[in-house]
Amino acid sequence: MTTRRRNTNQRAEILQALTGTDEFISAQELHATLRAQGSGIGLATVYRAVQDLAGSGDLDTVRKGTEVLYRQCADSQHHHHLVCRICGSTEEVEAPGVERWARAVAEEHGFTDINHEIELFGVCPRCHAERSGRPADSDIPDATADPAPQRPVEPTP
Repeated sequence: MTTRRRNTNQRAEILQALTGTDEFISAQELHATLRAQGSGIGLATVYRAVQDLAGSGDLDTVRKGTEVLYRQCADSQHHHHLVCRICGSTEEVEAPGVERWARAVAEEHGFTDINHEIELFGVCPRCHAERSGRPADSDIPDATADPAPQRPVEPTP
């Protein structure tokens, strides 16, 4: 017996609010966005809906510390994410080398039917440029970056 998901107005509101954003957001942030748009949806309903939508593959999730963040998935195929720690922008990436590595490790240990989730957190080019005062597409090395520590020169006797 297959279970059919109910397509409620609340789910439609949630998906609409997430459409077009490339950032992962928390259920609380999503709830605040919906309320600001005039929705009467409750926080508990948002939590239930995003968990169900994530379970069905309609939303991607990443964990940041103890918090789960959600985003509408642009790619229905297996993929990984690069997530900016500053602004939350996200790039979906394929990583064939990771896939080969995961299969080899599983095989080496006799595991079958494996799955994995990998998210890489860093600083996106735009946020890096804002921090360093350089254009985001600059090829010039960052002169403001901390150089390797220099050892003091000892005077010769």
